[in-house]
Amino acid sequence: MGNSLAGWIRLVVGLVIIGVNTTICMLVCALLIPWRVARIKTCNYYGKITGPMVMKVSGCPMTFVGTEHLDAERPAIYISNHTSIVDIFLAIQLSPVGTVGVAKKQVVYYPFFGLLYLLSGHLRIDRGHSQKAKESLAALGEYVRAKRLSIYIWPEGTRSRSGRLLPFKKGIVYLAEQTGLPIVPVVVEGAHEAWVKNSLKIAPVPIKVTVLPAIDTTGWNGDTAEANLATLQDAFKSVLPADQQPA
Repeated sequence: MGNSLAGWIRLVVGLVIIGVNTTICMLVCALLIPWRVARIKTCNYYGKITGPMVMKVSGCPMTFVGTEHLDAERPAIYISNHTSIVDIFLAIQLSPVGTVGVAKKQVVYYPFFGLLYLLSGHLRIDRGHSQKAKESLAALGEYVRAKRLSIYIWPEGTRSRSGRLLPFKKGIVYLAEQTGLPIVPVVVEGAHEAWVKNSLKIAPVPIKVTVLPAIDTTGWNGDTAEANLATLQDAFKSVLPADQQPA
């Protein structure tokens, strides 16, 4: 009973933090409607504040390794495995200022956070329609290249219920080809046990985040997509524990 009550208290406090911070950031973004880059960076600063606060409230002991590879001066594509809503707060905390997030279009239905995402200038894609998703990624590629921005994306395309690494979608190779940016793997361990999908229960389990060195994508193209995807997945498999390795 005690652990259950503590979990609900963590949830409520976390929602209050998100609600207050998000409201403030939405007001700022509303004033910056004509300037998309300014809205993106404002949301990045919001993440630098809100992400650590929410993770602190979660009670999850955090370990970060390789954060020197998060370089705001070097545009890159940051990719991460996706097992939990917790991943969102890790992503906004880790993303260098000047990073565009990529999420499924349903993100707008998340309480508080979804409305901010809609205002912020980050990208929503329709994963149910591959051609539309590809067109959105192509437009994003042109935009980030022109504005010298970075990208944060979950290449599995959906959350893994078991925590095990899922196959990566080919869109990540296409995005690398479009932008010419290096890819930085962000490997998350343990988050699947902190906030299980379709559950409101938060468990204070240890989470480890390992940021790996950038992978050069020069020369990547559709003809080498399978080999490129294998390279990316191998990077994650080299770090993930046995219970999060691909099935």
